[in-house]
Order: sequence, then structure tokens, then C-alpha cells
Amino acid sequence: MHGWSAGLDRVITVGLAGQLRDAGLRWTPGPGDRFVVVDRDMDGEVFVVSDMTVEVHDLPQGRVIGFNGTTEWALDSVDSDEALWLPRESQLRERLAGTFRTLERNGAGWRVRIEVNGEPHASEDADAEEAYGLALLHLLERARA
Repeated sequence: MHGWSAGLDRVITVGLAGQLRDAGLRWTPGPGDRFVVVDRDMDGEVFVVSDMTVEVHDLPQGRVIGFNGTTEWALDSVDSDEALWLPRESQLRERLAGTFRTLERNGAGWRVRIEVNGEPHASEDADAEEAYGLALLHLLERARA
């Protein structure tokens, strides 16, 4: 899956989403968020958190994502740590916060420029959302170093 879209904001790939999670990106599920369920042979199925079909429940044992009316999936709920968030371009830009400088065309692709403690960095990809994700990955990895 690459840059899945439902006519709205596109999302990053599952691979980059996993790298971001491993680098420390945390997610509080909210309406409209897209995710996949990992390690259940469902990585190709993108789910959307909504008030009608997929809801987030805060239970004493932790946050759970509930699937309503989806008996064909044989899936009632999944722990939020089993769900891999696929952030939209706008969510990635928001996470870059004050480090974000520009998004610009770069030939057939996109370049995202950020600045961290006075040091510029550019991330490039054919898809804008991936370029944003790569910039955020750089920011997270730098914060961990």
C-alpha cells in the first residue's frame, strides 16, 4: 500500500508508519484517523476511526479500538498498540510544528525542508506525505540521539 486515499488527505506507507512508531511517534486515535492492524494478515486493509463503524474506547485495561457491525471481519476490537497509525499529510505537518519551513516541488516529487536548532534538513520523495513523514522521522531520530 502506498499513499492510500479516500478522496481526502493521502496517508504514508505502512513501512514508514512503522519506522515512525519505532522512532517514538505516539498516537491518540481520533475520528478520521486511518490505521492498519498489524500481525493479523490485515496489513493491506485500511480502517478509519469513526463514530459509526470504528470507535476508540478507554477501558481500565487500556485504550481499545472497537469495530461495530463488522461481523464479516470476525473482529470486535483490537488493542491500540496493535493498530499502526497512518498519519495524513496535515497530521505530519502538524507534528513537525515550528521546525517546518517549506514544502516545494522537486522535479517529479516533493521536498520538505525543516530546521532543527539552526540546522536545515531536506527530505524528498515522489509523494508529499512521504516527504513529510521522512522529515518527521529525521526529527524523531534526532531527538532520541
